[in-house]
Amino acid sequence: MITGVIKNKVDKIWTDLWTGGITTPLTVIEQLTYLMFIRSLDEKKLETEEIMY
Repeated sequence: MITGVIKNKVDKIWTDLWTGGITTPLTVIEQLTYLMFIRSLDEKKLETEEIMY
């Protein structure tokens, strides 16, 4: 079972998504996956830019 700090972070994310209108768990997972993918693309682009300069 998840307790403590991790549980509080998960609850905060869920509350933020719920407030934003995303209420189904499947949609939450979909949106989080999309955000993680976009973040990884951004990090790779930043790494490429650092190498070029």
